[in-house]
Amino acid sequence: MPALPGLRRYLSALGLLGVLTALSVLLQAEGFATLLTGGGVSLFLIVAIAARVLLSGSHGVLGGRFAASVRAGLRRRLLGSSADRAGVVATQVTRGVDATDSYLTGYLPSLVVSVVVPAAVVVRLCTTDLVSALVVVATLPLIPVFAILAGKHTRASVQWQLLTKLGGHFLDVVRGLGTLKVFGRAEAQAATVRSMASAHADATMKTLRVAFLSALVLELVAALSVALVAVPIGFRLLSGSLDARTALLILLLAPEAYLPLRAAGTKFHAAAEGLAALREALAVPVVSARPAVVTRRRGAPSLVLERVSVSHDGVPALSEVDLSVPAGARIALVGPSGSGKSTLLAVLLGFVTPGSGRVLVDGVDLRSLSPAEWLADVAWVPQRPTLFRGSLASNISLGVPSADVPAAARAAALDSVAASLPDGFATPVGELGEVLSAGQRQRVGLARALARTSAGLVLLDEPTARLDSRTESAVLSATRRLLPGRTAVLVAHRPAMVSLAEHVVELRGGRVFTEAVA
Repeated sequence: MPALPGLRRYLSALGLLGVLTALSVLLQAEGFATLLTGGGVSLFLIVAIAARVLLSGSHGVLGGRFAASVRAGLRRRLLGSSADRAGVVATQVTRGVDATDSYLTGYLPSLVVSVVVPAAVVVRLCTTDLVSALVVVATLPLIPVFAILAGKHTRASVQWQLLTKLGGHFLDVVRGLGTLKVFGRAEAQAATVRSMASAHADATMKTLRVAFLSALVLELVAALSVALVAVPIGFRLLSGSLDARTALLILLLAPEAYLPLRAAGTKFHAAAEGLAALREALAVPVVSARPAVVTRRRGAPSLVLERVSVSHDGVPALSEVDLSVPAGARIALVGPSGSGKSTLLAVLLGFVTPGSGRVLVDGVDLRSLSPAEWLADVAWVPQRPTLFRGSLASNISLGVPSADVPAAARAAALDSVAASLPDGFATPVGELGEVLSAGQRQRVGLARALARTSAGLVLLDEPTARLDSRTESAVLSATRRLLPGRTAVLVAHRPAMVSLAEHVVELRGGRVFTEAVA
C-alpha cells in the first residue's frame, strides 16, 4: 500500500471527512430528539442533514479521483513490467485494475468512518447515559469479530488467481488455435478452458455464499446489540427515571454506532477481489526510470560494451562481453542460435539492463541517457516485427508521423504488396498483421526502419529471414542504401547479410569467440 502515490493524503482527507461525518451524526441526533419532543425544527438539524449530504458526495468525488489516479498508475506499472504472458497482463490491466475501485472508493472510506463515528457516538453517550454507553462499548467489538471469522473463509485471492490463470490460458489458446487444430488438440484445450472456467465459477459462488452469510450475521448482531440498548431505555422511560429527550437521543445514536461497522464489513467482501488484484499489481517489480543527466548529439554513435553480462532466470545469455563499434562502422554478429546475438541488440536498445558491466554511447553510460531520446535515434528491425490494428501506412510510419511511406515501402520492396491490396496503403492490416504473410510482415518491419531517415544507429536482427531470394536481393539493396553514414549492428545468418558489414564478430555461448574483417 505505501507504493500507492497520494495514499497518505487520501487517508488524511478521509480522516477529516470522517470527523465531520461524526459531528454531523451527533448534530442530527440532537436535532431529531428536539423535534420529536416538541421543540420544533432546529438549525442544528438542518445543518446536520445538509452536511451529511455534502459529505457523502465529497466521499464519492474524493474516492473517484484517487481511484482514477491509482488505476492509471497500476496500468503503467503492469504494462512496464517484464511479464511475458500477455493474457495474464491483459486480465490484470483490465478486470484487475477496475476491480480495485470497490476497495479504494468503497471499503477504505467505510473503514475510516467505522473508526471515527462509533468513537464519537460512545463519547456522546458517556455524557448522556453511562449505562447505555457501556452496553454499546461491550457489544461493538462483536461486529468486527464476527466479520473476521466470516472473512477467514473468503477465497477472493484464490478466485482472482483462477481468473488471471483463465484469462492468460484462454488468450494463449486463441492465438494458437490454428496450430491446435492441425495437431488435433483443439478439443482437449477447450475442455481445459471449460474446467478452468468451472473452477473460477465455483470459487466465485463460495465467495458469494460467505458474503451473504456474513451480511446476515452482521445484521443480526447489530439488531441484537441495538435491542440491548433499546429495551432497558424503554423500561426506564416508563418508570420515569429517564426523560423523553434523553431516551430519544440514545435510541437515535445507538444504531449510528453500529452502522459504519456493518457497512465496512459488507463492503469488504465486495472489495476482496479488488484487494487481491491490488496486492498482485503492487508485487510487480518497478522498473525505475533513471533521469537523463547527459545529452548527446544526434547522429552515428560509437558503442562500447565493457564486460557486459546478462542472465535470464539464472541462465547466462551474455558473459562478460567486450566489444567496440566505432562511429559509422558496420559489424555483423554471427553464431549459432542461442549464442546471445538478439540479447546483445536488446541491451543496445535499453530493453535489457546488464546484470554487470556497462554500455557506453559516445563515451556516455547508456543508462544515463533518456530512453525516449535514445530510441528516437535508433532504427530497429526485430526477428518478428509486431503489427498493430490499423492501416498499412500507419504501421510503416509508426513513431514517425511525417515519414515518406511510399518511399520507405518502395525501398523495402513492399510497394508491390501495397498495390495488390484493396485500398493500397490505407488497407487495414488487422491485429498482428493477419492479412499479410510472414515475409510481408518482415518487410513492413524493414520499411519502418527505412522510414526513420534521421536515425544514427541501425540494428537489424536477421531482416531477410523468411524472404525469397528475389525479395532478399531487393531488401539487401535497400539496406545497403540505408547504412552509409550510420553505425550498424547486424545479426546475420546468410552470407549476403554478412557482406554488408565491415567487421564480423562471432558469438558462442554468450561470449565473443572471434573478431575478423569482413
